[in-house]
Amino acid sequence: MGEDLEKLYSNRFSPEEQRRKIEVWKILCDHFFSKYIPEDAVVLDPAAGYCEFINLITIKGEGRRIACDLNSEMPQHAADNVETHVCSADDLSFLDDSSVDVVFISNFLEHLKDKDSVMTFIKEIHRVLKPGGKFLAMQPNIRFAYDVYWDFFDHHTALSDRSYAEALELAGGFKLTTMIPRFMPYTTKGKLPVKPFLVRMYLCFRPAWKILGKQFFAVARKT
Repeated sequence: MGEDLEKLYSNRFSPEEQRRKIEVWKILCDHFFSKYIPEDAVVLDPAAGYCEFINLITIKGEGRRIACDLNSEMPQHAADNVETHVCSADDLSFLDDSSVDVVFISNFLEHLKDKDSVMTFIKEIHRVLKPGGKFLAMQPNIRFAYDVYWDFFDHHTALSDRSYAEALELAGGFKLTTMIPRFMPYTTKGKLPVKPFLVRMYLCFRPAWKILGKQFFAVARKT
């Protein structure tokens, strides 16, 4: 599947849809995700895709931004001061044990072939995180996106907020500190235009999450 990633992702989002995604990610990073990330943190995005998240998170001082992905085109999308590695997310051997402050994933675990692969990945994240480090995850929630979850050919594993929490417990060494079962809508692809001010309003109006949210957001701390 790895050799088909470039073709798959380039066909999935048009240039205009990709531009809209970046606008959405800018709002999410500035007004939501940033509060979980110290400015001098070492931040890892092990499934960076087109680097929408890692490019937009602000890091200062001794902090580092690290992006990984199997897609060989990923480095072309990274900002100049983002460190890139074309590799599998479950083999981060270029990183020392306990060397990362924050790990972030978005819409990744459903692409893994099975739940054993999910567990292998979570354990690798635990290895590279510092004690007290944070593991942030935003994922489609099968409980609320069951009707559209399988519309993408590269989706293999279904998870909900509840099964993800169990996976962290089974992996061991994590304490789940935040779980929002319904956070963002399932995808930016759709007929309605995605405007930055509407995304900002959505983040501020939490009752809308319970209606439109089909992805969960979780924060776990390495114990």
